[in-house]
Amino acid sequence: MGRIVIVAYRPNAGKQGELERLLLRHHQRLAAAGLVTERAPTLMRAKDGTVVEVFEWATAEAIAAAHDHPLVQQMWAEFEGICVYVPLAELEEAQALFAEFEPLGADEALHPEFSP
Repeated sequence: MGRIVIVAYRPNAGKQGELERLLLRHHQRLAAAGLVTERAPTLMRAKDGTVVEVFEWATAEAIAAAHDHPLVQQMWAEFEGICVYVPLAELEEAQALFAEFEPLGADEALHPEFSP
């Protein structure tokens, strides 16, 4: 059975576009490794620039396997260079009964603010 996770990535200074471009490829790379389901991920941006991702691991075992998978290790190294992981509770939006975020999608990769 799948496992849905919610992850918040706070970009390092000047790394917003790089983070968002990485996340637009994240699910596809995990899918190629057979670690996630076909359920499309949801990407959204908080007011402070933190990007929130909701996606579904294929199984609890896939989550455990990710810790030893070379592709995942490479991606985690990429993330470590451009962001920090933060608890959802740190986001202003998470304090509201109905948390609202700005949607982020594949068409956003061409948005001018993402240029390096």
